[in-house]
Amino acid sequence: MPGPTLSPIFRTEEDLARLPASERIRYRLVGADQRYHANDNIAAYIRDGELAELRAEVQAKMQEVLEALVIDTDSDHNTNDTAQRVAKMFIDEVFRGRYVPHPKVTEFPNVERLNELMIVGPVKVRSACSHHLCPILGKIWIGVLPNEHSNLIGLSKYARICDWIMSRPQIQEEAVKILADELQDRVKPDGLAIVMEADHFCMHWRGVKDDESQMTNSVMRGAFLKDANLRREFLSLIRTNAR
Repeated sequence: MPGPTLSPIFRTEEDLARLPASERIRYRLVGADQRYHANDNIAAYIRDGELAELRAEVQAKMQEVLEALVIDTDSDHNTNDTAQRVAKMFIDEVFRGRYVPHPKVTEFPNVERLNELMIVGPVKVRSACSHHLCPILGKIWIGVLPNEHSNLIGLSKYARICDWIMSRPQIQEEAVKILADELQDRVKPDGLAIVMEADHFCMHWRGVKDDESQMTNSVMRGAFLKDANLRREFLSLIRTNAR
């Protein structure tokens, strides 16, 4: 279902300043014909100071949710500041990957023309299911087959990119694809493989309340897709590492 169409009357930033931050940001997105799904990064459409305004909006709406749940936040000392905490958590922490630009990543040329399999992981990741906003906690393994034209990035940078992409509400299958697209664009390897294994609290905490089930999915690109031996080597090595 398409997003709301906002009135064209607000033409300038001065006009937009009269709107709440969420409406200003949405106006820019709609005007640029940009999607703003739960797992999309919208940092390019947020201006200085607007995250603080957005946090205040979320706090006010969260206070209304608590009141709708018939929770007396005035006399209950445990929930006095819950709306503020939740707003900070959503904007600055668990969904931060929607609101900030991609992390700075220093890239180095492949001077030594490395072309052997490199594996990064397991990288611990935390995300949230976009269906119920329940936690997704898991691990990611990344396999890279570089070529002489590839850009090399440091080990910690893989973790930063993973965190930036996973810190959004989403489903696991789409998260892994978005991560693969980002790494393919940055590193430009001959082959890229990603495996993610995660616990989903929308199953553990609610619904069937199954504490044992996990989800594992993968994305294979380039040489990993074409070369069965390379794929087997990668999967074998990450299984050994996971023990």
